[in-house]
Amino acid sequence: MEAVIKKRPVLITVVCILGFTWIVFSLPAVFSPSIKKLGDWYPALFGLLVAASFISYIGVWHMKRWGVSLFILTFFTKEIILVLINDISFVGIVFSIFFLSSMVVFYKKMDINL
Repeated sequence: MEAVIKKRPVLITVVCILGFTWIVFSLPAVFSPSIKKLGDWYPALFGLLVAASFISYIGVWHMKRWGVSLFILTFFTKEIILVLINDISFVGIVFSIFFLSSMVVFYKKMDINL
């Protein structure tokens, strides 16, 4: 069996690099006092969402469909939680929708295997 190498589009590369950069700056926020003030459960949940986002970007970087699926799940979970704690960021939503639409455009070209 010969593996088929799929070339990653430039737009996916840019989205993943921006996503990785966002993760690097979001990770220290998990341990910040302002996050702790939101509730005892929120730092753990926020850390889980940051980790899931990082894993989804890795999947998208390798052109795997599960990366897009995980990104969608993480996006909607994050937005539901932000609505519940009344901390909606419209700029964050716009960027996430741009990232999501960029990923969905190339979804059919992505590998279905792990």
